[in-house]
Amino acid sequence: MTTPSTDSGATAPGRTTRAVAHLNAGPLDGSGALLDVDLEVDAPGPRDLLVEVRAVSVNPVDVKVRASRDPAGRPGVLGFDAAGVVVAVGADVESFAVGEEVFYAGSLERAGSDAGLQLVDERLVGHKPRTLSFAEAAALPLTALTAWEALFGALGLDEGAEGTLLVVGAAGGVGSVLLQLARARTRLRLLATASRPESAQWVRRMGAHDVVDHHDLRDAVLAVVPEGVDHVVSAYSAGNAQAFADVLRVRGAVVAIDDPEDLDLTPLKPKSQSWHWEFVFTRPLFEPESSAQHEVLEEVSRLVDAGELRTTMTTLLSPLDAANLTKAHRLVESSATIGKVVVAVAE
Repeated sequence: MTTPSTDSGATAPGRTTRAVAHLNAGPLDGSGALLDVDLEVDAPGPRDLLVEVRAVSVNPVDVKVRASRDPAGRPGVLGFDAAGVVVAVGADVESFAVGEEVFYAGSLERAGSDAGLQLVDERLVGHKPRTLSFAEAAALPLTALTAWEALFGALGLDEGAEGTLLVVGAAGGVGSVLLQLARARTRLRLLATASRPESAQWVRRMGAHDVVDHHDLRDAVLAVVPEGVDHVVSAYSAGNAQAFADVLRVRGAVVAIDDPEDLDLTPLKPKSQSWHWEFVFTRPLFEPESSAQHEVLEEVSRLVDAGELRTTMTTLLSPLDAANLTKAHRLVESSATIGKVVVAVAE
């Protein structure tokens, strides 16, 4: 990788960076799935940071985009989590300087973080927690933003909120952060789904008060909380609308972060229950002037350095290349991972 000089101006014309890209939509074993390539680096826009990426993590969105979005003959660079160092800034950047360490989730509309250098709008970026390595920090941005927006946005909870929250898919990336945030910022009783001993142990470490088996969700939840729960955050919603309606109290709410097919929400009507969606890229796509995600990541960084949140990295691969990103995608596709899979640049 060629690193630009650390200044506040544009990169030199013709500069390139090593990246991992997909050339075609489809499975990992298809042609053009994930390949090492060299790409040109554009100059930073007015609010852009140019970041030398030190580590990335892989999320389900990486897998979905790689499998479904055709890059139309151009290399498509994935990656929606990163930690790295600012090496150049745009003319109107306000919150960051060259040399600062950062972490972020980025946007669906721009080239991703699976590269040596990446451009990202400063309004989507936070200062990296000082107490974490780049790899540990790269596990957090997308999932922390999703968890924060689900709890304090979609559900409208505030500090000190009480009641009972069921987290479905709690051992995954979002659930692992959401449990920690809820313990740090609310007084909620937290139920987490897990079916394996290792995932049950993990969600308890992340903050769950009780663990229930998702295979018989309705009976498992009501055995622990006969009066039902106030809120559900779900990473696995397909086929669960009736179970959610059964375990939710009157006017309870579900926040879904997944993409269930053939969703029928009729079971929620009798008790006037509500269904909300949380999509971490809504702000970058439709509210590009908002600095809300920057502010959330700054608070997440503060909570980490205060010892109230921990990294959710459980698997670390290195170096950052097509071979290791392919391994990471396979792990995420298995739907059996606990926490987050991180791929770091070789030291």
